[in-house]
Amino acid sequence: MTVRRLDELTWSDAVDAAAAGAIAVVPVGSQEQHAGHLPMGTDTLLVEAVLDAALEEFADDGGSLLVRLPPLPYGHSPHHLFRAAVSLSAETLLRVLGELLDSLETTGFRRVLLVNGHGGNAEAVALAVKQFALRAPVAAGACSYWQTAPATDAARTPGHAGWFETSLMLAAHPDLVRPPAWDGPADPPPLFDRPVHPGLVVERSGEWSRVGGITDDPTAADGGTGRDLLGRCGRGLAGAITAFDRATRTRSHQQ
Repeated sequence: MTVRRLDELTWSDAVDAAAAGAIAVVPVGSQEQHAGHLPMGTDTLLVEAVLDAALEEFADDGGSLLVRLPPLPYGHSPHHLFRAAVSLSAETLLRVLGELLDSLETTGFRRVLLVNGHGGNAEAVALAVKQFALRAPVAAGACSYWQTAPATDAARTPGHAGWFETSLMLAAHPDLVRPPAWDGPADPPPLFDRPVHPGLVVERSGEWSRVGGITDDPTAADGGTGRDLLGRCGRGLAGAITAFDRATRTRSHQQ
């Protein structure tokens, strides 16, 4: 697979890539509190880092073409406004994603994959590609990077500002990580983090502020674990991209 960056292409290069059946990949992040030790842009930084790791799995072999877009750095984060966030409403995020997708289709792209880096975006990202495929002659996909990875520690993945994200940040951006602190698990545990019954979603007001915006112990995080996690997440995302490519490639793109 050959990888190109949209922000480094001329307009004619972009149009030619679209005409050749390229997959446009759009990472989607957020800006929100991540406890006292991780930066506001953690979700955006991590989705980019995992996408970097995924694309390193591909050889520039002249096969399928992938065009990587710059990340959308804002997401749906009203649940983090108790401290700090730059948040779009769900309706606005859905509209922004829709307009990005529509402009890619107008340019000529017929295959688009959204890669999500923030749990609060998941529903909007999935709905955006469903609506896109209903109104345009396209194949569109969406995934959250931690869900395409091989199993790690399901009890702590992904959490928020805890072991998983802190380990990844120690691997990807160690200079941005401050010493973490942990006061122990909240009692009772927050309902949003672990389902009380399979398939049941429960939301209770005030939960995020009650637990301080952190779901699990970040003090056990380390860069070595983070590098392992980053590799697993990258390989998982590479597998998802490959599967999307195979499932959506037309006969004309196989020649």
